[in-house]
Amino acid sequence: VPFRGSYLRLRPEASDLVRGNLYPVPDPRFPFLGVHFTRRIDGEVWAGPNALLALGREAYDRRPVAADLRDVVTYGGFWRLAARHAGTGVREVVEERVRRRYLRRLQAYLPALRAEDLEAGPSGIRAQLVDRRGALVDDFVTTRSARTIHLLNAPSPAATASLAIGRLLATEALSLSP
Repeated sequence: VPFRGSYLRLRPEASDLVRGNLYPVPDPRFPFLGVHFTRRIDGEVWAGPNALLALGREAYDRRPVAADLRDVVTYGGFWRLAARHAGTGVREVVEERVRRRYLRRLQAYLPALRAEDLEAGPSGIRAQLVDRRGALVDDFVTTRSARTIHLLNAPSPAATASLAIGRLLATEALSLSP
């Protein structure tokens, strides 16, 4: 199931409010970290992301991709997930549309933050593995065929660069039949 996460960017004059990275204690019910502040190597500070159902695997512009959307809405696991977390989903949609609501969530970590300190930032789409029962799978999963290994559900950009996952995939690749 594709989820879109949008970031806000702190304006340059406000970036000194964050000297390092501010991260919440993860909520074990979700594989998403939740809002946080990330100081990037270029000095920019990103705030976010939110987590909204994406209308397609590559729907960065928020326009629906019919085949992708059909795959999601015809999957029973999605509806079980949606029923279980409807309140969280509604909150994410409201905060996407009403910036002052999102600002309040950000201010829980950075009280000095003001609305004028924020501007639109980038967004990304993350594929989230959801099982048939509607449970979010919070770890990576591998599947394989005779000559192919698929890494499913790498839960963060950090995981896709993980040496431990690379070692696991290299070991599996060496065991593939020629």
